[in-house]
Amino acid sequence: MSRLLVDTHALLWWLADDPALSAEAREAIADPANEPLVSTASAWEIAIKRSLGKLTAPDDLPEQITAAGFAWLPISAQHAWQVCALPMHHRDPFDRMLAAQALIERLPVVTADARLGEYGVETRW
Repeated sequence: MSRLLVDTHALLWWLADDPALSAEAREAIADPANEPLVSTASAWEIAIKRSLGKLTAPDDLPEQITAAGFAWLPISAQHAWQVCALPMHHRDPFDRMLAAQALIERLPVVTADARLGEYGVETRW
């Protein structure tokens, strides 16, 4: 089984069945040979943006994520510390955390954000 880290936008597009999610990304997430993971950082990002009124998300979003077949990737101290070693290709702290997690866990990231690839992270889109 191949593990994939699904970024926040891709996750939201998957849950909403949004056509913004590319066919390749959709296939990678749906493939039963893959284990799609969602970082705790994505839940945190969505919660912050929801509380600021920048996006709408249901009250039971964590449960919906799990029910949709995603597993959680917790943030470890090692993940957090890896962020300080990353060059500033990206200013978004949540995307920097995803890059750190992907590097440490050796995970490809399902993302439309080409800048994550600048960290040496394998991306799928």
